Amino acid sequence: MSYSIDVNLPIHYTLPYVDGSETLSIAVSDDGGTTWKRQPCNPILAGPIQGTKVTGWRDPFLTSSWNSAPESLRRAYTDDDVIYGLISGGLVNHTPTVFVYAVKKTDLTDWKYVGILADPGLNFRPSRWSGDFGKNWEVANLVTLTDDEGTSRDFVIMGTEGCLPRDDKSVQDHKGSIARDGRIQRSQLWMCLESNESTSSSSALMKYSYAGIFDNGLYYAANSFWDPVSQQQIVYGWITEEDLPDPIRDRQGWSGLISLPRVLKLNTMHGVKRARATNDLRDITSIEATPDLHGTCTVRTLGVRPDRRLEKLRAKASKRTLSDTILGPMGTLGCGRMTSNFLPLSTLQWEVDIEIAVGNNCSQVGFVVSDPGLDHIDKTVLFWDPVSETFVIERPPILSKNSSNDDIKLGQGREVSPHTLFTYTTEPREDNKNNILGHAIEKSTEVEETLHIRAIFDVSVLEVFVNERTALSTRIYHAYSAQQERVDADGQGFGLYFFADHMSGESIEDPPARLLRATVWDGLSLP
Repeated sequence: MSYSIDVNLPIHYTLPYVDGSETLSIAVSDDGGTTWKRQPCNPILAGPIQGTKVTGWRDPFLTSSWNSAPESLRRAYTDDDVIYGLISGGLVNHTPTVFVYAVKKTDLTDWKYVGILADPGLNFRPSRWSGDFGKNWEVANLVTLTDDEGTSRDFVIMGTEGCLPRDDKSVQDHKGSIARDGRIQRSQLWMCLESNESTSSSSALMKYSYAGIFDNGLYYAANSFWDPVSQQQIVYGWITEEDLPDPIRDRQGWSGLISLPRVLKLNTMHGVKRARATNDLRDITSIEATPDLHGTCTVRTLGVRPDRRLEKLRAKASKRTLSDTILGPMGTLGCGRMTSNFLPLSTLQWEVDIEIAVGNNCSQVGFVVSDPGLDHIDKTVLFWDPVSETFVIERPPILSKNSSNDDIKLGQGREVSPHTLFTYTTEPREDNKNNILGHAIEKSTEVEETLHIRAIFDVSVLEVFVNERTALSTRIYHAYSAQQERVDADGQGFGLYFFADHMSGESIEDPPARLLRATVWDGLSLP
């Protein structure tokens, strides 16, 4: 295991960097990771390359899988005795980046500096689909992902510090405050890289291809590893507690937690014709859109979903389902369990998996989680807005106390993330490729993919995955004791209500959306 040690504190990208503030060391385990021993050779690196002005130099990451690694790296040691070491940081007044080292596979104390991984520049912002790459990177991971057809892409996943306030105001800004605007200006992003053909010795090893948002909520410091058991790249992150006022955080006695494990993959979609509202696929900078011979595109992007081993948590849960249901507007939702668009809950450990066909006349579609309190007034709303191509989580207020010890409610901003649905063509093709949903292409038609939402909740933590390419993690603080894990099942409406609203002026005769299937597991627990 390699790790960085902070010597001179504080260390921050906005402060002058003191040489020797951060060093690289290693530790060895002889019992499968239960215990670790520091090595007498530490530190193996005393800091960044001498004379380099950096904003940070920490969070080492080792990988042996890098399909497009430059020859300068591959030739660093003879007989392929090389793996790749990355240390996150940035160059002062120039760019955030990753410092790349060739590491001797048979001697992990031997690190040779090769160059910087990428040079996007300060606060690189391709579009709202990709986020702000800030001034300094932390916990950078380099992974090569391969799809079912054998196509591979290299991705770097990083925490970005020093992001600027948003300049991409949208219709969602007029419907309530955005949570990210009031938080520390940092992000959890990813970037697909391709080889840099420049021959200059000072050039970055790789260059930007396309990029996206790994999680646009309370999620940071994602770190991944190759799991030899599942043969997949698994990633964990830190879900923070930024929205909770200090008095409540102190009373809670803890702050922040580790996310559920996620699986990374390369999503490949064939026969893509268009997105829901963005006219030109090239404007969606979180995808690679390659034109084919049929007037459509092959779209690739980073995919993420919960680890399937989490399904073991369902073993003792109550399972309820809905299917083939026309969805009505949110305003018609009842407060009891008689509505056909409702699935009841009785615990604060639940998971829901839903699939919805969204009509062209739909303005928003999703589901409401009613508050488990006695009045059910406060609620959490998760929905997709097709017009602005945005997924939104509206959260209930936090119950707190003022200086007079009176109960007050503190509003929480909305969690938002760009998200679209793609329309694909089923026109017959000579290459025998399947369409975006994996179905065989037999006759010509155009179909939009369905909206697939999977959400997992545990007392106050909500992790949401949309079409396995958009993720949002947040905290929901219900207005009662956070220690309470079961709620009183009084039959008066604690649960999930599914809805869809028409666009203004559109005919209400055609349903805005149809719920194809919904399954909830209520009472998730360790097996």
